[in-house]
Amino acid sequence: MTLIAPCLKRTRSSSGWSSGGDGMDGVEWGLLAARGQFAVTISFHIVLAAFSIGMASFLLVLEALWLWRRQQVYLDIYRYWLKIFALNVAIGTASGLMLEYQFGLNWARLSAQAGEVLGPLMFYEVMAAFFLEAGFLGIMLFGMKKVGPGLHFLATAAVAVGSIISAFWILSANSWMHTPQGFGVGADGRFVAQDWWAIIFNPSFPYRFVHMMLATYLATALLVAGASAWQLLREPTHLHANVQFSMALWAVVVLAPVQIVVGDLHGENTLKFQPQKVAAIEGAWTRPAPGAGEPLRLFALPDMTERRNHLELAIPRVASLYLRHDLSSTIKPLTEFAPQDIPPVAVVFWAFRAMVGLGLLILALGITSLVLLYRKRLYTTRWLQHGCLLMAPVGFMAMISGWIVTEVGRQPFTVYGLLRTADSASPVSSEQVISSTFTILFFYLVVFGIGLWVLLRILRHPASEGEQGPQPTLPDEIGKP
Repeated sequence: MTLIAPCLKRTRSSSGWSSGGDGMDGVEWGLLAARGQFAVTISFHIVLAAFSIGMASFLLVLEALWLWRRQQVYLDIYRYWLKIFALNVAIGTASGLMLEYQFGLNWARLSAQAGEVLGPLMFYEVMAAFFLEAGFLGIMLFGMKKVGPGLHFLATAAVAVGSIISAFWILSANSWMHTPQGFGVGADGRFVAQDWWAIIFNPSFPYRFVHMMLATYLATALLVAGASAWQLLREPTHLHANVQFSMALWAVVVLAPVQIVVGDLHGENTLKFQPQKVAAIEGAWTRPAPGAGEPLRLFALPDMTERRNHLELAIPRVASLYLRHDLSSTIKPLTEFAPQDIPPVAVVFWAFRAMVGLGLLILALGITSLVLLYRKRLYTTRWLQHGCLLMAPVGFMAMISGWIVTEVGRQPFTVYGLLRTADSASPVSSEQVISSTFTILFFYLVVFGIGLWVLLRILRHPASEGEQGPQPTLPDEIGKP
């Protein structure tokens, strides 16, 4: 979502772009098409990347439980989800290649301006992916019989840790574009690295990294819970489905409240460094009277032309409670920012409400499952299983909504306050971008369609006793003929 947003109108201003004017010329259409292509590629890839991170950690937990308790059920579930993990890695690699292709094609000026800062961070991500994830993936998939359980567990841990390290460097680079620190500007206008510690651990990075990692684990847990619920609806007493159903819901119970706290801290950081993004999130066009507090706008139709909301429905003072942690403070409204620096308000406003609404739904699921567990009805409540089945994709939907808030809210900048999106694009015609977008979309639909078909075929039946796969050699069996 880094570059998606409605196109700004071209004017002869010093900044090069503003929100005025009628119609769009070829340059503007090219920019809009490039943003659209990035939105398509990143929307597919982020789901697969997040699922790989969450699934790798889930497999690590399963193998650790098997080594600790020596219960066959954990090994069976591990083998079962390992097949799905391998499928996801294969499709994710294909989507990642498309993402790299469009980035090099459409955003050459961003690479030229910020390459000295962003290039090394992306290189470290590739190093982590190839040396840890790819390097140990073969052992993880095929080496259990050959290397023994201890070394195989080390391979699983390497893949899981490697996926987290990859996310670390990607989010560090992306966060720097939101809160740039530790750089200078060379004589040619390019960003020059001066303090790598400040660049890597820029002000928004810790919040964004933790928030994203929790989102990946929650999304994975919801998918596992949904798949397990589907299996339990068909075979209510199946041991393996019950075990993974319980594990997934425990993850939701523990992580959902933590995510809300981290999200609140992330919001405070955003208010400090990107105040117009928060103003867009709240749909705040005017500053309330002193002491009146900031209202929570439940519904509104933001109008950027008239610079106000239509059909606004708000609760007084509530927004002040989570923005400033009191009932009287306000935030800087959108009318106090330059019009050309305001993000697309309606997109940010509604994407944030979608994210929060889905997050509260996830929290409600965790609380409900905890109550049913206390009443010893967790595995027999059919409506809960139907609810989990419906909520299987909700974690990924909330994640994409959050990325829309974050990245569209940064517009019209790629490097916040320093480099505009309009000045980051390659001089490529809209016709070329649009044609390549349809090609990429067709490729994605074919690959993802096949992948989804295979995934549903696997998930249709739960893991079974002695799940297909090589039988591991236990430590007391090593050395025997």
